[in-house]
Amino acid sequence: MSELPLRKRWPTLVLILVCTLGSGALVGFLTRDSMAVYSDIVKPSFAPPSWIFPVAWTILYAAMSVSLWLMIRKDVPSRATIVLYVVQLAVNLAWPFVFFTLQAFGLAFWWLLLLLALVIWLMVRAFRTGPVAAWLLVPYAAWTAFAAVLSFAVARMNP
Repeated sequence: MSELPLRKRWPTLVLILVCTLGSGALVGFLTRDSMAVYSDIVKPSFAPPSWIFPVAWTILYAAMSVSLWLMIRKDVPSRATIVLYVVQLAVNLAWPFVFFTLQAFGLAFWWLLLLLALVIWLMVRAFRTGPVAAWLLVPYAAWTAFAAVLSFAVARMNP
C-alpha cells in the first residue's frame, strides 16, 4: 500500500470533515422542529439529556472523518471503502427522520441495528489499513449500540 503525497493529505481531510460534519449539521437543521419529540416521549432512566446528542455526534463525526482519511491515505483511494463510508453515513443521517419526524420508534431500533452492522463492516475494513483508523470508529459503534438500546426502550415505552 502506498500513501498519498503530503500535499494531497490535508485538503482531503478538510473535504471529508466538511462533508461529514456539514451533512450532520444539515440533518440537524432539517429535523430541528421535530426534535421536541425527545422531551415529550417517555424515556428510560438511562436516557441522556438532549444537549448531549449534538456534542457527541460532532465528536463522532470528526473521528469518523479522520478514520476515513487514514484509510484513504493507505488505500489510495479504495472505491469500496468510500462507498461503504457514504452508505453508512446516509443510513446514519436518515435515522433522525425515522425517529423524530416519523416517530417510528420500532423502525428506528432496527435502523440502528443496520447502522451498527455497517459501522462494524467499516471497522473491519479499517483494520486492514491500520489499527488507528479502526479504533477511531469504536466510540461510534459503542454510541450506535447505546442508541439502539435506547430506541428499543423508547419503542417499548411509547407504543
